[in-house]
Amino acid sequence: MRPFYSVACLCFGSLFLFGCSSPSVTPDFIDVTAQRSTEITSPPKEDVTLKNVNFALNQYFKEWKGTPYRWGGSSKKGIDCSAFTQHAYNTIFEHSLPRTTTQQVKNGKKVSLTNASYGDLVFFKTGSRRYHVGIYIGEREFMHASTSKGVIISTLDNPYWSARFWQVRSYVPYP
Repeated sequence: MRPFYSVACLCFGSLFLFGCSSPSVTPDFIDVTAQRSTEITSPPKEDVTLKNVNFALNQYFKEWKGTPYRWGGSSKKGIDCSAFTQHAYNTIFEHSLPRTTTQQVKNGKKVSLTNASYGDLVFFKTGSRRYHVGIYIGEREFMHASTSKGVIISTLDNPYWSARFWQVRSYVPYP
C-alpha cells in the first residue's frame, strides 16, 4: 500500500462503481454544504496520517460535489451512495469495498459514533429494507450522494439523519 501522504494523488483515479442496495428518498433539511466552505476542518489530533486522510477526503469531495444522484449510477453523470463510498475507498485508501450498502455494512469494524474517525462509513436505515451510506468527515458531518441534492455534506444533527442513524463501520487502516 502506498503511504498515506500520497493519497491526495489518488483522488483522481478511475471510475468503476456500483449502486446502493435500494433507492430511497432522503431529504436534506439542513444543507451543510451551503452553510460552509468546502474545506473540511483539520482533525483534532495532530497525527500526520489523519491530516492526510482529511486532506484526501477534502479533495475527493471537491471533485464530486454536486454530482447528481442516480440509483445504480457510478459516474459524474450520476452516482448513488454505495458507489460513492466504494469509489472513494478505492481512490483514497486503495481499499475495495463491496458493491452495495447491505454488503458494505457487513464488513469493517463496528465503532461507536463517539469514536468515529475521518473516513469511517456511517450507515442509515431509510426504510424497512432500504439503507444509505456516507463517509464521516468529523464534527458529526458526512459526505454522501443525497437523493435530493447529489453529492453534499450533511450533519448527523439533521432531524432526518439523526432519526435514521444506524451504525458506523471503520475500514481505515490507521497505523
